[in-house]
Amino acid sequence: LGSIWVFKDPLKAPNEEFCTVGVQTEAGVVDTCWVSDRGILVASDSGAVELWEVSESEALMMNKFCKYEHDDIVTKVSVLSGKTHAVSGSLDCRFVPLASLFVITVHTSRMCSSTPLKHSISLLSEIGVSCCSPTAVTWHPQKEDIIAFGTEDGIVGIKNLQNETDSIQTSKVHTRAVSGLEFSSHSTPLLASVSEDCTVAVVDMDLSKVFQDQSHKDFVRSVSWSPLNSAVISTAGWDHQVLHHTISKETALNAAED
Repeated sequence: LGSIWVFKDPLKAPNEEFCTVGVQTEAGVVDTCWVSDRGILVASDSGAVELWEVSESEALMMNKFCKYEHDDIVTKVSVLSGKTHAVSGSLDCRFVPLASLFVITVHTSRMCSSTPLKHSISLLSEIGVSCCSPTAVTWHPQKEDIIAFGTEDGIVGIKNLQNETDSIQTSKVHTRAVSGLEFSSHSTPLLASVSEDCTVAVVDMDLSKVFQDQSHKDFVRSVSWSPLNSAVISTAGWDHQVLHHTISKETALNAAED
């Protein structure tokens, strides 16, 4: 079993007393991301990608669909800024790009799922390492053909999906599995990553490290940039902590001006 909790004030997480709405799920929840004001895309350890919606009254959460695209635990889901494309990563060594993952008709609140974009993509042969199951994936915020991914051996990479001849840019950012990735909203984005090595890292688009933190005492499982302050990231770990990290003003300013 798993659960999804929604907090209006992120500083109050993970204290259940301040949870606005929550739900228990039939399988474990590995990752989530917002797809609308009330819609949440969920990565499940059952191999499914699910869509949940918070009711208008914020009294309950409703399951809108469940799609089994993977043969193993789904470790990451990410949605493009236009909300029409998504991508999921799994321990089955594949990430699956999805086109028109959901269609929301405002007047009827009808939602329907669609099929994957072309085919799933295997990273095993392209990266050229023997053990590289993708464990995290996220879209570039401005370019829908570029994704970033992390692997079980600590590699962070960037891949152009439209140009299969381009080599994958990679860097050994962590010493253990990458468990979460997210681009910032800067004009030239920074990429935050978290890992089972208990560290938080931020790299630029050349994958050069500009920030690292080791405050967590156990696996760090998720990361999110603040929508209110582009220099702040929040992370959650198995140490039951939700921590907030401030990237230097100089680093954030350089990213915004590039």
